[in-house]
Amino acid sequence: MDVGFIGMGRMGRGMAARLAEQGHSVRAWNRSPEAARGLPGVTAVASAAEAFRGDAVITMLADDAALEAVLVQGGLLDGAGRPGVHLGMSTISVALAERLTAIHGRAGIPYVSAPVFGRPDVAEAGKLNIVAAGPDAAIDGAAPLLDAMGAKTWRYGEEPKRANAVKLAGNFMLIAAIEAMGEACAFTEGHGVTGAEFLDLMTNTIFASPVYKNYGAAIAARRYEPPGFGLRLGAKDVRLALQAGEAAGVPMPFASVLRDGLIEAMSHGDGEKDLSALAEVARRRGGRR
Repeated sequence: MDVGFIGMGRMGRGMAARLAEQGHSVRAWNRSPEAARGLPGVTAVASAAEAFRGDAVITMLADDAALEAVLVQGGLLDGAGRPGVHLGMSTISVALAERLTAIHGRAGIPYVSAPVFGRPDVAEAGKLNIVAAGPDAAIDGAAPLLDAMGAKTWRYGEEPKRANAVKLAGNFMLIAAIEAMGEACAFTEGHGVTGAEFLDLMTNTIFASPVYKNYGAAIAARRYEPPGFGLRLGAKDVRLALQAGEAAGVPMPFASVLRDGLIEAMSHGDGEKDLSALAEVARRRGGRR
């Protein structure tokens, strides 16, 4: 398929490279042009408009502001480009997903929300879990792309915002797990048991799952760079979950606790580190360095 790819951060580069490896024709654009260069089989283009055409266009941008700036304020939906489908794979707010659905409807461009679970190494391997919601025909048509990038596509109906709600709920659970591990490690360390010793038991028995194993290993080693999932992005996702919860009349008291912990982490200079650096907040609060 002929694919435009907008947003070539660490996740986007891995996804675009995977598409090219699987035989798709990929045109890539990034606001920092050098990020779109140097990938075998991927053609860097000079403007977002050049990428916004073909059988499909994929956006993988950092947040709501970046996506709106490129897509809406940049006038892509009003331009001559008419991709067969737009796969919005960024982690964005439920409210923006609703607005994009309406805007795409007026422009006559099928829109599918398809955020992903997985870190950059998982993207490079084509093993992402993709959460998709939108018109059935549009998802069916994009299946070759989704299959190339992901281990499985989980479908959540025809309202695109449903996929974004699922993604935010999943990230909330992930960040809650990191907070729990951080507090538990600080507790055991206070009684003479290292976090590494404690997490070795937990992640090989009752919490033997990828999230606990991967983030637990980083916490145990206090290895927070390079980031796989940046702490600042995690803070953004918790903020979006709280906003969506308020809009739906759903209290999320623990999300408020996580938000404050993430703000504290950023105030100590950990915003650009991996999300697992949230564990250091509990260590600092317990007087452990």
